[in-house]
Amino acid sequence: MIEKRLIITVDGPAGSGKSTVSKILAERISYMYLDTGLLYRAVAYAAMQRGISVEDDEALRKLCEGINIPFETDNGNMKVLIDGEDVSDSVRTEEIGMLASSVSAVSAVRDTLLQPQRNAGRYGGIVAEGRDMGTVVFPDADIKFFLDADPDERARRRYAQLMENGVNVDLSAIKRGLEARDYQDTQREVAPLKPAGDSVIIDTTGIDVDRVIEKMTIMVEKHARKVGS
Repeated sequence: MIEKRLIITVDGPAGSGKSTVSKILAERISYMYLDTGLLYRAVAYAAMQRGISVEDDEALRKLCEGINIPFETDNGNMKVLIDGEDVSDSVRTEEIGMLASSVSAVSAVRDTLLQPQRNAGRYGGIVAEGRDMGTVVFPDADIKFFLDADPDERARRRYAQLMENGVNVDLSAIKRGLEARDYQDTQREVAPLKPAGDSVIIDTTGIDVDRVIEKMTIMVEKHARKVGS
């Protein structure tokens, strides 16, 4: 157990392993796990259900102002509700992932979701995973990680994850989708995906989850002892 309640951010592209390690790290040190990508997927899902184009900034702004998107944790798994409906499973498709990438580039959407994210980390004790956690949402976080991996390996990981969940997909299509999303996320004008200047960058290519978790845990515990002394 770490006594000092830190804010830890974990950013990186899809397939880098950030979701898996963030969740495990949070469980290991008894912190809250915040999957911010799930919030943007929820908005994208709501927009799709209502027939709102991702290019209609004004309609997206009104959507965000008019829907209630609370989030909670259930046995370590983050859940997101839209007006009382649990959409946590419905939003994890590749289609919603691409829509979420487009939606997240809209300033009105990011502005609406910024404060709820910061509120979740108000008292520390949080592992926040996403694409701009260390650069925008928590720029003063105690520890910032940025995970990355070779594009081919990221595609294989995503393919295996979807197949395990019963989704029949094509590996080459998954790779093309990741490349498209990488471009959208890194080239957007609003909060582009990039490491914070003080991030610890970890290349997870060829490294199993346990080794990555061990490295991150050691750094977190070392930092906690330093600020607690």
